[in-house]
Amino acid sequence: MGSVDLAIQEQMFGSVVTDQDFYPELDEFLDILKFLIREPSVVGNEDSFFRLLRRELEEIGLQVQQYHGVLVAQGTKPHDLFLSAHIDRHGLLCTGPNEFQYAAFIAGNRGEEMGDSASDYMLNKIEDRFAGQRVQAHFPYTGTYLGQGEITRSYICPERGNLIFEVDGLEFLQPGIPVSFLDRLQICEGLISAQLDNVVSAAMIIYLFRRGFQGTGLFTAQEESGRSWRYTLSWFQRERLTTQRLVVLDTSPYATRAEADMQQITLRHRDASGPFSEAMTQELVSRCESLGLSYGFKDEYIMAKNKDRDRPFPLGRTELGRVVAATEGAISGTTLQIPTTEYHTSSETAALSAIAAMLQLLMSYL
Repeated sequence: MGSVDLAIQEQMFGSVVTDQDFYPELDEFLDILKFLIREPSVVGNEDSFFRLLRRELEEIGLQVQQYHGVLVAQGTKPHDLFLSAHIDRHGLLCTGPNEFQYAAFIAGNRGEEMGDSASDYMLNKIEDRFAGQRVQAHFPYTGTYLGQGEITRSYICPERGNLIFEVDGLEFLQPGIPVSFLDRLQICEGLISAQLDNVVSAAMIIYLFRRGFQGTGLFTAQEESGRSWRYTLSWFQRERLTTQRLVVLDTSPYATRAEADMQQITLRHRDASGPFSEAMTQELVSRCESLGLSYGFKDEYIMAKNKDRDRPFPLGRTELGRVVAATEGAISGTTLQIPTTEYHTSSETAALSAIAAMLQLLMSYL
């Protein structure tokens, strides 16, 4: 692993500070993130968030096209590097009179799951985390605000195989209405917390475009229900493109803050679908080392932890891995992730040092 070079960070981001201060040059990025977090984007109901992204990207002067399930922004060198981030976030869906289910795992989405996804595994880990969580309802397409409520209980229904929520205050909703977690960015003692997965990556791509990135940015829908890779693949097929330079941005969960802080950047050699591009992965490793950024490989971490587990944790099937498998490697790349804790909750937490490192690495491509 590389080590943190404070001189490089000071040159790029200003003075390095700790505790309740943060890297001053992250102000612009954090302003983007705060703004995006307030806009709901429940999996399967991302339309209003797509419109917000389109407006922000077109204001920069980019070529922006929207297709089913994916928004694509391109600079003047669109094939140099492809950055992808899913924009959907976990939330609830009203499925009956005062009945709410976890949106990503309703019956209609189960056909997209492949049996060994990390999200499916995590369902059992998070079922009791939501009591007291404030939520807000909104119209599916427009995003118009309908009201707020509070989760009083959540549990897994064995018959439906899904998280069921009891919510106080939204009894008037009709089936099909999405309900998002009421979310605001918290900054404290060198950490940020919110439902970061994966709005933080969308904010990074916007930030990079503002700073002069001229490649391609893909924003995909329905990753949490296992569908986003189809939209990514469809776009590449539509454009008759192949590449080994697709980098998928995301967050990556760790069990403890200490484990997350062992690296600023999380990489992968592979997922359960197979290996990623060795060349692209090594390119990121080389840049991390030249910039003095610490990194770790999530697949190595999982396999090491599994040695002490009765039930092995799955490597998971990522958006990228499914594209690689479907194209037999003709479209490939690697993943680039922010280490976090409190995964799939509204208090998912990342270190500001990791955010700064990720941006520093990505900005090296400018």
